[in-house]
Amino acid sequence: MPRRQLSGRVISDKMQKTVVVEVIRTTRHPLYDKVLRHGKKYLAHDENEECREGDFVIIEESRPMSRRKTWRVIANQSRENV
Repeated sequence: MPRRQLSGRVISDKMQKTVVVEVIRTTRHPLYDKVLRHGKKYLAHDENEECREGDFVIIEESRPMSRRKTWRVIANQSRENV
């Protein structure tokens, strides 16, 4: 089974080799038909510490590296365009 991949924005890079990524998903309210935005934060492993706050990244599921960190950064989309 392939590993899940999500894309989001880095909101914190203050830890060593770890970034906090916020993934936004949109849903439509079943009754009022309004578009709602839901955000969730994931801790992701950044081995080379390349990600900075505000970067858009792609994260992938991996083995547990700590209690809350089970994702790793596989692509930094903001750095590729430079």
